[in-house]
Amino acid sequence: MTHLPDTGYTPTAEDRASLDAWFEEYDAQSARRNIERMADMAVFPLNLVSDDSQGNARAAQWDREQFVATMTQVMGSGDEDITFESTRTPVFLSPAMAVVFTDSTMTMSGQKQRLRYADILVRRDGTWAFQTMIQGGWGDNL
Repeated sequence: MTHLPDTGYTPTAEDRASLDAWFEEYDAQSARRNIERMADMAVFPLNLVSDDSQGNARAAQWDREQFVATMTQVMGSGDEDITFESTRTPVFLSPAMAVVFTDSTMTMSGQKQRLRYADILVRRDGTWAFQTMIQGGWGDNL
């Protein structure tokens, strides 16, 4: 069993269910390449953390326009199905903040790609939104 850090907050069943529902919706929008709806599910400016090809950490902030443009370029506009099989491990810092670690397999056009990343989500007025995306290998694009 993996030991998770003690954040001083124990999530309720509703906390976990609402976070799981948010990711289910986000994955569905990603599979459809509905990038405008994906952007609706974020808080801008969005923080991004990665590393570059030289092995240096990089960080940036994107506005909605940059998110939509970059995600459109990365995800393409093809008609092929995209599916995600993900295992998520959320660490709730409070009822309104969670760091979520994800191990995922994305399948597109029959090709599988393994992904590992973390997101920081915040809940405002009962609705989750991602605020920070953390994933290795994208720093040259920041």
